[in-house]
Amino acid sequence: MDNYIKLTKELEHNPKIWLITGVAGFIGSNLLETLLKLGQKVVGLDNFSTGHKHNLLKVSELVNEDQWNSFYLINGDIRNIEDCNKSMNHPKFGAVDYVLHHAAIGSVPRSIEDPSTTNDVNITGFLNMILASRDAKIKRFVYAASSSTYGDDQDLPKVEDKIGKPLSPYAVTKYVNEIYADVFARNYDFSAIGLRYFNVFGARQDPNGAYAAVIPNWIASMIKGEDIYINGNGETSRDFCYIDNAIQANLLSATTENNNAINQVFNVAFGEQTSLNGLFKIIQNELKINYDNISKIKPIYREFRTGDVLHSLADISKASNLLRYTPSHSIKKGLNETIRWYLRDLH
Repeated sequence: MDNYIKLTKELEHNPKIWLITGVAGFIGSNLLETLLKLGQKVVGLDNFSTGHKHNLLKVSELVNEDQWNSFYLINGDIRNIEDCNKSMNHPKFGAVDYVLHHAAIGSVPRSIEDPSTTNDVNITGFLNMILASRDAKIKRFVYAASSSTYGDDQDLPKVEDKIGKPLSPYAVTKYVNEIYADVFARNYDFSAIGLRYFNVFGARQDPNGAYAAVIPNWIASMIKGEDIYINGNGETSRDFCYIDNAIQANLLSATTENNNAINQVFNVAFGEQTSLNGLFKIIQNELKINYDNISKIKPIYREFRTGDVLHSLADISKASNLLRYTPSHSIKKGLNETIRWYLRDLH
C-alpha cells in the first residue's frame, strides 16, 4: 500500500493525461473520480449504452471546479474507429499518456442472450481501441480483462497461466482481448497490461435491471423489502473485490516501470473466498442496524444460472510481486463503505 500512496503523490506532482473508455460506467466513473482528485487531465469516451450520465454528475459533485474542468467527455462508440482516434489527442490537454479501457458489454447472461452485440463491442471495439492506441503511441494500454477467462478450470486458487474452456460468449470475448494484446506486444512493440477482475463492487454500481451484479442488487432489494434470489444452493463462492482495489491495480499497471510486468495479465481481487450464503449474511447484518425487518428476510433459492462458474478464488501473488499491488479493502470493509453509500444514494 505504501507503494501506491507514493505513486499517488508522484502523480499529484507530475500530472498525466488519461483516457478512460466506459467512463460513465461503474468502474470508469470511479477511476475518473480518483484521477481528477489527483489533479490529472482526463478524456472520457462513452456511448451511454450501459453507463449513466448520473454517474458523471455524481463525480462532478465530489470534485472541485478546477478538477471537473480537467475532464473532457466524448460521446462516442468504440465500434467507431473515428471516435477511438479522436479520443487520443485533446486540443487543450494534448496527447493521451495512458489508456484505461473499460468500455464493454459486461454481463454473462446478456452475452448468452445476445452474443452478436457482445462480440461487436468487446472484440471489434477492443481492436479499434488498441489500434488507435498503437497509432497514437500511448505509453501504456491497461484493459479490463475478466476472471471468466478461467472457464471450466476447477483448480483453486486461480493462477494466471492456467485457464480452462470459456463458458459464455462474454468469456470468449475477454480471452480474445488478451490474445490481441499479446499479438500487438509481439508485432508492434506495444505496451499493454490486462486486469482479470474478480467480482468488483462498490459505489455507483447499478442495482437495477436484469443484469445487475449481486451485491448492489441485494443491497437495494433488502432496503426496499423485495425478494432476494440465490442461484443454486448458495454455496457457490466468489472472490469479491472492492472498487478501491481495482483502482489501485489500474494506476499501478499504467505507470509501472517493471519490464517483467508489462504485457502480462494479472488477477485483481482480494484473495478471499465468500459463498453467496455468507455474502447474504454479511449484507443482512450490516443493514439490520438501520432496518429492523431485514433480520426476517430469507433468500429464495432457484436454478443455477447458465454460464456461471461454481467457485472462484484468485491467487494475487503475481500482481503483488510484479506490480506491488496490495489490496486495501477486504469484502467486509468494502461492503461497509458500499452499504453506507447506497443508504445515502437510494433515498
